[in-house]
Amino acid sequence: MQDLKAILFDTFGTVVDWRGSLITELSEFGSARGLSVDWTAFVDDWRDAYKPSMDRVRRRDVPWTILDALHRESLEMLVAKYGVTGLTEADLDHLTRGWHRLHGWPDSVAGLTRLKRKFIVAPLSNGNVALLVNMAKFAGLPWDMVFGSEIPRAYKPDPEVYLGACSMLGLAPEQVMMAAAHNYDLSAARALGMRTGFIARPTEYGPKQTKDLRAESDWDVISNSIEELAEQLGCEI
Repeated sequence: MQDLKAILFDTFGTVVDWRGSLITELSEFGSARGLSVDWTAFVDDWRDAYKPSMDRVRRRDVPWTILDALHRESLEMLVAKYGVTGLTEADLDHLTRGWHRLHGWPDSVAGLTRLKRKFIVAPLSNGNVALLVNMAKFAGLPWDMVFGSEIPRAYKPDPEVYLGACSMLGLAPEQVMMAAAHNYDLSAARALGMRTGFIARPTEYGPKQTKDLRAESDWDVISNSIEELAEQLGCEI
């Protein structure tokens, strides 16, 4: 991979711990409001709504919609499902923006900083630009660039997401690596000629995780952390 110039990262689950971050934040919010809710189940249900909501956009069942708006729609449905009452518009906005306040995995900042010395590093995420920029500021993620979903007006695994990012960087797909904890993401990138790096996150979905526990193909690089990825790619400490 001598010609590798950039590494694009899936973000939710690969770089940040969305589940642990949201369970902690919602639990603290609920405690302060005296709300008795199973916040762990609530967060898991919120994430379960993630792909179906984007698929509606990908199928053109609904007009183009950014992820913040999709998260808000799902939140309102869950508030009704769990019988949460007394929330204001400001409360709902605050909870929706919980996705902007996700903490990185312990290896994320150090690993990205190390990779950044040698490669362009950026998120290639289904998140919208504001979400990803705010998350980077909150978690201290040292991106060179932010590829939000509004740029291609598409969601992964649609090809234009991957190819559009390569084009904007002025690079051929084989000069760009997709790094992700999700095998489907890497499969879509490889089909377009990109390099692939699997980063294992076997606790992303909690103790009952059943998918993406390991690499399911011979990806170019297979690692257990972003720091390990940096080491495998010859990045100095």
